[in-house]
Amino acid sequence: MSDFHPILSAEDLHLFNEGTHRQLWRKLGAHVMDVHGVRGTVFSVWAPNARRVELIGDFNGWIGSDMDPVQSSGIWTCFVPGVGEGTLYKYRIHGPFDGYRVEKADPCGVCHELPPRTASVVSSDHYRWGDDAWMNARGGHNALTSAISIYELHLGSWRRVPEEANRWLTYREFAPLLIEYIKRTGFTHVQFMPLMEHPFSGSWGYQLTGYFAATRRFGTPDDLKYLVDQLHQAGIGVIFDWVPSHFPSDEHGLGYFDGTHLYEHADRRQGFHPDWQSLIFNYGRNEVRSFIISSAVYWLREFHADGLRVDGVASMLYLDYSRKEGEWVPNTYGGRENLEAISLLRDINTACYAEAPDIQMVAEESTAWGGVSRPVELGGLGFGMKWDMGWMHDTLQYFQRDPVHRSYHHSELTFRAIYALDENFVLPLSHDEVVHGKGSLINRMPGDDWQKFANLRLLYSYMWTTPGKKLLFMGGEFAQWDEWNHDASLSWDLVHYDRHRQVVDVVARLNDLYRSLPALHTRDYEPAGFEWVRLHDSTNSILAYLRRGHGEKQWALVVANFTPTVHQEYRVGVPLGGLWEEVFNSDAAAFGGSNVGNAGRVVASEGECDGRPWSLTLQVPPLGALILTPAV
Repeated sequence: MSDFHPILSAEDLHLFNEGTHRQLWRKLGAHVMDVHGVRGTVFSVWAPNARRVELIGDFNGWIGSDMDPVQSSGIWTCFVPGVGEGTLYKYRIHGPFDGYRVEKADPCGVCHELPPRTASVVSSDHYRWGDDAWMNARGGHNALTSAISIYELHLGSWRRVPEEANRWLTYREFAPLLIEYIKRTGFTHVQFMPLMEHPFSGSWGYQLTGYFAATRRFGTPDDLKYLVDQLHQAGIGVIFDWVPSHFPSDEHGLGYFDGTHLYEHADRRQGFHPDWQSLIFNYGRNEVRSFIISSAVYWLREFHADGLRVDGVASMLYLDYSRKEGEWVPNTYGGRENLEAISLLRDINTACYAEAPDIQMVAEESTAWGGVSRPVELGGLGFGMKWDMGWMHDTLQYFQRDPVHRSYHHSELTFRAIYALDENFVLPLSHDEVVHGKGSLINRMPGDDWQKFANLRLLYSYMWTTPGKKLLFMGGEFAQWDEWNHDASLSWDLVHYDRHRQVVDVVARLNDLYRSLPALHTRDYEPAGFEWVRLHDSTNSILAYLRRGHGEKQWALVVANFTPTVHQEYRVGVPLGGLWEEVFNSDAAAFGGSNVGNAGRVVASEGECDGRPWSLTLQVPPLGALILTPAV
């Protein structure tokens, strides 16, 4: 047993065992350094129930070198002179019972081999960032009052190189291509599906084994930093998808790590996820809490992430999530709430916002749990924003209906107004909506090809003008016909066809207006930011509403027609007289529409309409949306 450790202090051990350590990657794992004037690498791993731990690697022929326990902390350590960067290693764990021996990757390793190989790699940070301007100003880009339009993508299938055996692009190859495309389409942020190390590509990154390691599929950790850095220098925010809700049972991973259920619950009713056939963290174990919190902070600090989208929050909150009676264990009060997970989520958000107050923590949470995006000090979970899964479900269900039936389902669009301000919502059309037989967005639209494209343009117009931040999964912006396939590139050849390129143009124009019109984003989460003008016109399947900013003329009128019927003289009330400019028409010829509109401008007539002192008489296009603003 050793009392000396060149990195771990007594305070580190206390915080780790207390469950409040926020930077474990700096203390555990592999660190190249000088010890008593000798250059080598310090290795440290937590395995409190192991009888013996050996360090094995390519430097010792995978034979094994014994590690020493550090006091009574449960941590084992050793220093190996002469070992440096690029060295492959694992830990050989001898469990508490005779005969159990397993080789594990480093839970706090910051680099691993390219799957299916599973060794960890000694790695140091050499990257020099150039994104100071972004980092100093990003609070404005990430604020709840700012325009946040997120392009979600899966790096392994966004674009591939078919002439080179369909290989992935590298992080560095992605950078210029992605930046050019995001600039073209006008999104403010990109959200990467998990880029942490994972053994099975078919999990899309949601089955993590490396909670501190960027996947080697696309390059080194420094290469990923380069990609983030370049995006930031181009004025584009970066959000990482992150998964604390479950992890795979692969032998080299966290499961049964030291011959006991160390990271996961021992009780299968609490420690096994029936939907994903994976293991669930023991959220009540202090050292596990330190591990999870440190992972979240790691991606913010070391990779300059502008936020984390936290996957599977609902599955963490409820002990009976996706379980039948008798398959779950009630909490100490007899309820279904996972009190330990709730506490952990609050601690994660508290730690992340303390580390970087100018980021956003975003919850993928699909239930009616209250206060997900309310501050911890006010009794909430402490997230900055939450995905609005109800909006996604109701809206897609409505749009899949034949327009002739939509008048009977008007409430599928209007119901959201009842709860729209309950949380700080993101409106997601994510990867989950274009997989598992659901089909692509364009293929879910009814009618012939013209109507399909008109419906899709209308869907995006409605989404971009409805209160809430925006998220669209890759391929949707150019109306990809095929359902998403993680093993193939997107169908980029489609953008050479007018009707697909025109959808890109619609998205780009909507993003431009969304950013440039304060009415469309500054008061997303305020009652004063939205007013119904025409709520109950189910007969015509038309909605009209006003978005409002803070200035006297910061208004945007949206009129959306969800049927193929043209309305020649449709009158709606507005708050101001004078000239109103038609700044957007989803039915414009330039977008592939029939070009029914108002020639770019309409003069308001005096006289009460819809409870307002002025009115506009409009030509409302078929399956189309208009945006009008007061002339300045």
